[in-house]
Amino acid sequence: MADAKGLIESLALEKKIPAEEIPKIDLYIDQVIQLFDTGFSDMKRNPDEKILTKTMINNYAKGKLFYPVTNKKYSRNHVMLIALIYQMKSALSINDVKKVLAGINEKAAQKEMDLSGFYDSYLEIQRHNDEIFKGNLERQMEKAQSESADFGDDREEIEKVLLIASLVHMSNLYRRAAETLVDEMAEGKEA
Repeated sequence: MADAKGLIESLALEKKIPAEEIPKIDLYIDQVIQLFDTGFSDMKRNPDEKILTKTMINNYAKGKLFYPVTNKKYSRNHVMLIALIYQMKSALSINDVKKVLAGINEKAAQKEMDLSGFYDSYLEIQRHNDEIFKGNLERQMEKAQSESADFGDDREEIEKVLLIASLVHMSNLYRRAAETLVDEMAEGKEA
């Protein structure tokens, strides 16, 4: 099995689209897609994988996951919201993502909020989480290795299966915690 350092490097955790790399001019949909392809290309599982497509962006727009664009052009705020949607949709339903971003969308649409500061805070939390993840991954790998020690010739396979099961379990715990918070947000708006 790969060592923790090798696995962490393969995940391209440092790949993000910082606010300063988002153009200050409005972008057409193809330019938004290109920005994401460039920013997240190292995160692809295989070369044919698409990070973002016109269909995806159009579905986000139809689902009102971000406020309407003007003249088919996407502002910096739209790009930041699409980046948030891109990250959240892998763990939350589209309806949950919509609930989470509703207040932010409303403030951005009304020009009550420039998302740059919020987005920078989001990226800072991501960097912090990356460091926590690295330490936790190393500990999970060590635990899987120690638990698989008695399996002889099958040890390497058992170690990988245990690690995968452990990572999926942690992912599920975090997803469930996020869903609980989404539900609390929804309840707060209904009250």
